[in-house]
Amino acid sequence: MMPTELERNISEVDRRIRAAEQASGRAAGAVSLLAVSKTKTSELVRQAHGFGLSAFGENYAQEMAEKAAVLADLPLSWHFIGPIQSNKTALIAEVSDWVHSIDRLKVARRLNEQRPGDKAPLNVLVQINTSNEDSKSGVRPDAAPELMAAINELPGLRLRGLMTIPAATTNQTAQREPFRQLSELMASLSDSLPQLDTLSMGMSGDLEAAVSEGANIVRVGTDIFGARYN
Repeated sequence: MMPTELERNISEVDRRIRAAEQASGRAAGAVSLLAVSKTKTSELVRQAHGFGLSAFGENYAQEMAEKAAVLADLPLSWHFIGPIQSNKTALIAEVSDWVHSIDRLKVARRLNEQRPGDKAPLNVLVQINTSNEDSKSGVRPDAAPELMAAINELPGLRLRGLMTIPAATTNQTAQREPFRQLSELMASLSDSLPQLDTLSMGMSGDLEAAVSEGANIVRVGTDIFGARYN
């Protein structure tokens, strides 16, 4: 039986991650793949799980909740990676296993208050604006320590690290700079927040640069699901 396009795509992305690990002296398996499944069908997510994926990233709370309900028979991990609207925090707090995109204390407090008591604390990352673009979400690097210290006091959340979405570029040297900045920021926070262990950075076009600068999670959508599945 010939492998499907989806299976081939997943295999190729995994190959790229492992090659990048090896090239940068990282331990094999140090980097996890988060499949960005926003706008994709539940059936396509089910197929991707059949090809070995278990962590899926969503940008829209209602869409994530609907997929999680349909796919409740599978051992999946749901990561919310989009901008967070205050009126959607209850749904995100209920369904997500991870939230990558916290950039305001108000949102963190709502997620903390609305996390169901029978669930483990919600794994959270603070989104950093490494590009200094007003159009980009995320907190400026110099404001991160204060925000993270406050989040760390919230019992319903488990602060794990940082996330960024830098400006797109095909220049590999330029790709590495914001990822290096994020890695250095987390290192500078490690004395006061020793539990930090996760850098969510890198997508289809720049995952090699992200892995070389210490990414633990890369978020890949296009190179897995492709235009054919849009």
